[in-house]
Amino acid sequence: MRKTLVAAALVLVSAVSPYAQAKRAVTFDDVLDVKAVGGATISPDGSQVLYTVRQWVAEKDPSTPLPAAQAPLRTGRMEARTHVWKVATNGSAPARQITFGERGDSQPQWSPDGRFISFVSSRGPGDDVKAQIHVMRADGGEAWKLTDSKENVQGYSWAPDSARIALVATDARSADEDSAIKKRDDERVFEGDFRFAHLWLVDVTSKTATRITEGTAYTVAGAPSWAPDSQRLVFGAGATPMLRDNRRDIYLADVSSKRIEKLSTNFGSDTSPRWSPDGKSIAWTAEPYTGAPMPDGTAPGVTMQSKLMLYDVAARSIKDVSSPGFDTEAGNPVWTAEGNRVMFVAGKRAYTEAFAYDLTSGRYTQLSTRKTLQGTSISKDGRTIALIMDSPDSASEVYLTDPAFQNFRKLTTTNPQLAELAQGDTEVVTWKGADGMEVEGVLLKPVGFSAGTRYPTLVVAHGGPAGAYVNGFRLGGLEGGQVWANKGWAVFYPNPRGSTNYGEKFLQNNVNDWGGGDYKDIMTGVDALVARGVADPDKLAHIGWSYGGYMTAWVITQTTRFKAAMVGAGLTNMWSMYGTNDIPSVLISYFGGIPNAKTLPLYLDRSAMSHIDKVTTPTLILHGAQDERVPVGQAQELFRGLKDRGKPTELVFYPREGHGISEYYHQKDRMQRIYDWVTKYTLPSVTSNQ
Repeated sequence: MRKTLVAAALVLVSAVSPYAQAKRAVTFDDVLDVKAVGGATISPDGSQVLYTVRQWVAEKDPSTPLPAAQAPLRTGRMEARTHVWKVATNGSAPARQITFGERGDSQPQWSPDGRFISFVSSRGPGDDVKAQIHVMRADGGEAWKLTDSKENVQGYSWAPDSARIALVATDARSADEDSAIKKRDDERVFEGDFRFAHLWLVDVTSKTATRITEGTAYTVAGAPSWAPDSQRLVFGAGATPMLRDNRRDIYLADVSSKRIEKLSTNFGSDTSPRWSPDGKSIAWTAEPYTGAPMPDGTAPGVTMQSKLMLYDVAARSIKDVSSPGFDTEAGNPVWTAEGNRVMFVAGKRAYTEAFAYDLTSGRYTQLSTRKTLQGTSISKDGRTIALIMDSPDSASEVYLTDPAFQNFRKLTTTNPQLAELAQGDTEVVTWKGADGMEVEGVLLKPVGFSAGTRYPTLVVAHGGPAGAYVNGFRLGGLEGGQVWANKGWAVFYPNPRGSTNYGEKFLQNNVNDWGGGDYKDIMTGVDALVARGVADPDKLAHIGWSYGGYMTAWVITQTTRFKAAMVGAGLTNMWSMYGTNDIPSVLISYFGGIPNAKTLPLYLDRSAMSHIDKVTTPTLILHGAQDERVPVGQAQELFRGLKDRGKPTELVFYPREGHGISEYYHQKDRMQRIYDWVTKYTLPSVTSNQ
């Protein structure tokens, strides 16, 4: 139940996260100790669920002999490893790990007849071992390698008759290319030397592989979906491998004749095709584009919600089944067992919910309420659904539910140590933006929160800009929120205009207005927390990564209210950013086109570098040294602009890292470094070491 707080103009929805005095404080080590659960897939008979668990592997004892694949661990390096686990749905036996690949295992699936379990793993000696499909009996035993692909298997799917598997892999280089690379004669034409991914079929009994697609007309993306007759399949493919090219289409392949037919007609993006169980329909998601192509024929990005499309196989016709009454992103489609409903998971305000489209009535229905779900897997009879779900005080676990999503039963407890940790409560908060538009976000309150007491407050802007915070687990992320909550901080996660989850109009509300209404939404959110008596106006800090880094860089040029800031992988000069990053099409969609006489003033005006003289806030800058999404020059420009003006700043590059930070010690350093910097300037009397 929502209630209005008149004084602060806030609406609060309380979440659950009990605090017990006996629980110990959270540390950054605890953040990295959390095991990540994903990829739940239920057996055809509904009796068991496969899922993956990802965790960090500690350095091995040097006195213990190691396989060659684990030799790097002798240096003290931490490696993330994913393995496959299995759990019974009736609770008759605890969950157990069933794969033990030295380099990890992923993408678990059941054969449609339930006899086999498959997964992808890189196994064998050497440094360049390709990821292959492995198969094992469902009732146990050793796994065997099914495929011998020359490049990594990217995705795959079983034929309904369980006799064949369709897989996707990038075409191997020729012998001449390999030879040239070895002798370092390896120059590459930018946006010219492409490698395309294609579709293969593998016979499960004979292991014979047959190529289905080839050439340079398209590059296959994602696992294909089979027709019920096991003779046809449908797949998605991009026109080129370039991320900036938004041309993506749906194709149908006849596996016997190898005849390929393009089904989609949209010039923009069509993805995630799924064939219905009755064979009559194919569902996919689309971003319809009716504008002009770029001069090189590519399609620019668009700022819109994806739509659900249905293809009538017999009539060979496409129907856009989006509805003005359903103002929500269409997620990856999953057919229900009877074949008359398409389910998907999508963001809805501060949650991630399950929805269904009914083909008979033509109506959309929201199935879950105030949940943070990840994907769904349905048993063959349609009676049991497995999924991954987290909550504000619990990391993701495997759950079962019914087709109505009314009853949830937890199957796994992967992180029992969380019961020992003190965690702050979360609340979903809403407030009025500067123009009266309702805005929402998530507030993480300090452990032991006391109403009427003001707390130092950290504002964390999300990436995207079409991202959104949900009311989920807050121990991880960029900053390790619960660590801050244990140290007496409130952490504010706003979803300003331009965020997803709030309808298409809200999503598009920062087009041609980066740093405008979105910035004001965050500031009015902070104002509301100050008015409520939660945030201490003299102890505020602002951080963010990617677009959140852009927003932080923009914030410090517009206000002096924040005592400290961290700009992570942030866009700081929109003109130079356009010409140097790997997805300039995104900026085209937000800034009215490419930089030219008409649009350049906006590119420049909404760049932090254009207003660098106004900055007084001590600013930490963090960046992946190999980032192509937001190139390192963006960080260097901001650093030089601040340094040469005598402002407190520090720039840290993380070697080998791209746009995200993936290595163990880099993740730990980032969290600790942010905390140290922020507390140094916001709470100068506090020792910042955890």
